[in-house]
Amino acid sequence: MEQTVKSDKNIEKGNAIYTIAVRGLVAFPKMVMHFDVARGRSVKAVEKALKEDGKIFLVTQHEAYVENPKSSDLYKVGVVAEIKQVLKLPDNIMKVLVEGIYKANLVKLIDDGDVLKAEIKRTPTYSRAKYDKVEAEALIRSIKDVFERYASHFPKMPNELFNSVMTEDDPIKLFEAVTFNCSLNYRDKQTLLEETNIINKLSVLYACLTSEVEILDLESLINEQTKNSIDKGQKEYYLREQMRIIQEQLGEDEGDDSYAYINDVMELKVDEKSKEKLLKEAEKLAKLPPASQEAFVIKNYLDTILDLPWGKYSKAKLSMAKAEEVLEKDHYGLKKVKERILEFLAVHMLNPEIKGQIICLAGPPGVGKTSVAKSIAKAMGRKYARVSLGGVRDEADIRGHRKTYVGAMPGRIITAIQQAGTANPLILFDEIDKLCSDIKGDPSSAMLEVLDSEQNNAFRDHFIEIPFDLSKAVFITTANNVDAIPKPLLDRMELIELPSYTAEEKFHIAKDHLIPKQLKEHGLRGTQLKFDDESINSIIAYYTKEAGVRTLERTIASVCRKAARKIASGEVKRIKVRSKDLHDLLGVKKYISDIHSKKDQTGVVNGLAWTSVGGVIMPLEVITLDGTGKVEITGSLGDVMKESSRIAVSYVRSIADKYGINKNFYKENDIHINAVEGAVPKDGPSAGVTMVTALVSALSGRKVRSDVAMTGEITLHGNVLPIGGLREKTMAAYKAGIKTVIIPADNKPDLEEVDDVVKESVEFICAETLEDVLDTALVK
Repeated sequence: MEQTVKSDKNIEKGNAIYTIAVRGLVAFPKMVMHFDVARGRSVKAVEKALKEDGKIFLVTQHEAYVENPKSSDLYKVGVVAEIKQVLKLPDNIMKVLVEGIYKANLVKLIDDGDVLKAEIKRTPTYSRAKYDKVEAEALIRSIKDVFERYASHFPKMPNELFNSVMTEDDPIKLFEAVTFNCSLNYRDKQTLLEETNIINKLSVLYACLTSEVEILDLESLINEQTKNSIDKGQKEYYLREQMRIIQEQLGEDEGDDSYAYINDVMELKVDEKSKEKLLKEAEKLAKLPPASQEAFVIKNYLDTILDLPWGKYSKAKLSMAKAEEVLEKDHYGLKKVKERILEFLAVHMLNPEIKGQIICLAGPPGVGKTSVAKSIAKAMGRKYARVSLGGVRDEADIRGHRKTYVGAMPGRIITAIQQAGTANPLILFDEIDKLCSDIKGDPSSAMLEVLDSEQNNAFRDHFIEIPFDLSKAVFITTANNVDAIPKPLLDRMELIELPSYTAEEKFHIAKDHLIPKQLKEHGLRGTQLKFDDESINSIIAYYTKEAGVRTLERTIASVCRKAARKIASGEVKRIKVRSKDLHDLLGVKKYISDIHSKKDQTGVVNGLAWTSVGGVIMPLEVITLDGTGKVEITGSLGDVMKESSRIAVSYVRSIADKYGINKNFYKENDIHINAVEGAVPKDGPSAGVTMVTALVSALSGRKVRSDVAMTGEITLHGNVLPIGGLREKTMAAYKAGIKTVIIPADNKPDLEEVDDVVKESVEFICAETLEDVLDTALVK
């Protein structure tokens, strides 16, 4: 409640007036001041004064601690003031704004029980005696000088006040301006109030102000010396210890570990801004009740921050010999992949500070992408952490949630760093091509910052809120389908393709790695269970069909389980697995060998095709019938293969004379082109040479050699164009017992990648034109 009293210009000279004994304050005529009133008698005095003329007598106590002052406890000179404003606060406290009217002597103090009144006698504020103007001028200058020193200790002093004092020449106005606005001892102010001679007033004011300035100067000197002698850490420690002891005395420190957090934060190797933020959180925790929800959130936040490896790096010496040994021991084959990884490690050995080398291992499932990444971490001597990105569709999975959310946690990147325990681990982002986008954001966009060496030195997770340096970490990603990786993300990575394993490689992987591993896992010794080479090849050929070796490992595990049961029951002591035993151990064959032409036939050609699980033989059949020139195409062929068939028909028409083909076959005969295994979709341009050879054979009646397989794309003018997947296709031909393989001449450099065992067993014909193909394939 606020109440305003109008000013009354007619000063009454009544002898009895409501009185307030003020503590530590002195009022002056014409001075506006406010103070709090809490004592019952003083509150009553204000309320009753408001009901009458709004005037009240303010007289200062000698000692502030006296609760119920008597006349002897009060000074004899006070000020009659007019109450301007009253604001009632809780707990029966009033804030009173008053303006001094005139000075008065206390004649008699009257105690009315619940209120104080006083008989007073009005006295002049200033005597009318004449004064020496020269002396006054000297005092004015002295007061201005000392006030200037005084003002230097209060930088927030209003400029208007400072300027008004420094430009004032009237002694009375100068006295009031300085006295009303300077923080002087109340006893000194009482002396200034009681004095009436202006020269004496100025003299006392100068003495009081000089004393105050000397105290302020000494205080500043002490503060400066203390500041220089006590560093920041000691000061904070001293203050915190004081707070801790105070809280102990108050019984408020039970279960409170906020000071432990503060000490831990002080030891963190983070920048000053981050440390300042964390200290604020820890100090906030100290003021919260331990059981509050906010305290739990802050504790969880600080625990996560302190658990991160700030400035912790694993130190390991890179050795090329050791790296090569690790890669050779852990993986069979993958020659080009190993060479590229060794180059990557060599660069890191020569320049440990290099940034931006991010490798993407791309290939079909089960070829060892994840295990290659583990081997790289082992070779580099770094901690390994794996982050699975398959199906991640929320950006918060990468960047984390704001700590204020219920159940908030850091993102997968910071979690991986936390698990690794060092700031420079090797982090594997598995299945980066499986990232999804939806209304919750695009996680691939969040990954851009992680994989960018220009940005990741200050990666900000939404949960931890302060920057973390990821630039020292090594990132490796894996993917099955490179086309599914967003282009900006792919641009930050160097692609290393892991091809599917050939049957030869699968044999060595099974013999040297998978069988020993499964024997150990099933508690078997090498003398108890043995696989002969033929049985391993039969498992690969007839019980698995994949690019990698996962199904192969599961099949070997199945054999081990059955063997373990027989050995554990005492039925046998040792088992040797032969190819003929696989039917009893694994059941009927799940896959059959590639279908291919095994004798010279007309219109049947062994083509070569690439699939995600490796190369296969793809026989192509053509028959001609009397008809009207229709071309029938079957075998689940795609658009590209259908176009190849039309090119093949047109090209055969152009060479009909050379091979004794009826020129009007395209009008008089129906042609049926079929690719076997019709349930399997097939597409691609590399069957062009196969179609032309089958058409020429069917229309000319010349047989095609059964020991020849071929691959290549064709043009309308009979040129043979290069194809992909040569390594896998030639392995399929080798497995089928093919003796001669026709490949495009432009693919000759790719023969370097073909397995040595294939090159030793197969003759390669490099064809530039379809005439080269037909001359080799057709029986003469």
